[in-house]
Amino acid sequence: MSEPTKAEAGRDPRKEPKPRPAPVPEQEAAQYWAAALEGKLLVQRCTACNHHQLYPRVHCLVCRSPVEWIESAGTGTVYSRTIIRQNMSRSFRHLLPYVVALVDLDEGPRLMTNIVNVPADDVQIGDRVRVRFEPVSDQAALPLFEPDLR
Repeated sequence: MSEPTKAEAGRDPRKEPKPRPAPVPEQEAAQYWAAALEGKLLVQRCTACNHHQLYPRVHCLVCRSPVEWIESAGTGTVYSRTIIRQNMSRSFRHLLPYVVALVDLDEGPRLMTNIVNVPADDVQIGDRVRVRFEPVSDQAALPLFEPDLR
């Protein structure tokens, strides 16, 4: 076993960034997370009333009929946002400042996410955004959003 270099010896592993926490897929959400890992954002659509919903449920929230998974266009509008400027977690402090936002998908559902690839102070309510995915484990990738410049 070799001796650590000066740089390695002075490095505190507690200060190294950690990956974002990975979700643990439940039965109802397994298809959602599998699709996210493939770069697809799924939402549920009611087979009776055509209502779209997210997060996964066993039935429609409007009429309680069966639902099916469909692929979302992955585009939406920032409904609300806040800028996180302080977070001591090793999984997030290297991202500071970062945006936590509610995004209204074009299909209707609203989800909480992060807005990335743009300075935090530039994100405004009403901005158009599109999904991108960040793998966080072998079983899941997180849907994050970035400005839709198309």
